[in-house]
Amino acid sequence: MAVALGLDTSNYTTSAAWFDGTAGDNAGKLLEVPQGSLGLRQSEALFQHVKRLPEILSALRETGLSHHLSALGASTRPREVEGSYMPCFLAGESQARGMATVLGLPFYPCSHQQGHIAAAAWSAGRLDLLDRPHLVWHLSGGTTELLYAQPEGVSVRAECIGGTSDISAGQLIDRTGKRLGLAFPAGKAVDRLSLQAKGQKTFRVKVKESTFSFSGIENQMNALAQAGEEPAEICWYVLAAIIGAVETATRQALEKYPGLPVLCAGGVASNQLLRQRMIQTCGAVFAQPRFSTDNAMGVAILTWRAHTKEI
Repeated sequence: MAVALGLDTSNYTTSAAWFDGTAGDNAGKLLEVPQGSLGLRQSEALFQHVKRLPEILSALRETGLSHHLSALGASTRPREVEGSYMPCFLAGESQARGMATVLGLPFYPCSHQQGHIAAAAWSAGRLDLLDRPHLVWHLSGGTTELLYAQPEGVSVRAECIGGTSDISAGQLIDRTGKRLGLAFPAGKAVDRLSLQAKGQKTFRVKVKESTFSFSGIENQMNALAQAGEEPAEICWYVLAAIIGAVETATRQALEKYPGLPVLCAGGVASNQLLRQRMIQTCGAVFAQPRFSTDNAMGVAILTWRAHTKEI
């Protein structure tokens, strides 16, 4: 049985995963971000990844990773586009390439975004989406993109057709969290607080051709906090604006691409309110929460697909 090992060292998570064509598992851990900070410098992220990879691989082995590996892979860049680069991905790539060389096994690179799409499709029970056109939301700490995805070999080629024109949904949520004194990343805390809101103020974000801006919402969020609004109400206000923009942009895209499935991936896609709305109104398909956030599962899946196609 072919078993693939995938590594992903994104800006905030070290992860490794295995996949055998049917089953698989992921082990990952968030990087340490100082209290009150909104992130890490790339040099610090890279350093933490290098230190943590042995620990992550050891944890993955305990979940059932066979030592009879057939192929290794890693995410080597944020997106599958020219010029896409972040130093933090060098940690996973160099580790996987080195292991492949020593073991005499093939190495297969992919992008972090392609991995997100594959992990979301598999965990939702829709791996078939990788072999047909579909729409994808990549909603994460640094990305809010609506993609038109088409099969390309064993992976997908994703074209951005909408999303934010400035800050991402994840950045808006984390900046909200920082303003309210929440720990980074703030997604889960903001999600929990929003469910306690009573007033539930809303703001409709202007969406044109599936594109929108979140900077105005950030200004409104700061104004509400300055005025002493309750944290729960602020969290609801921000999330409601994000959800409304994503839903409207999706509806506009479906007018151009009628009938296409909609897949939602990325850490922000684990938000409870977003899931409920998008499933009800757009029939969207979501990754399981643990495979919505940064993980190496998709990398392992794409590595397995690439290897089994060659043998």
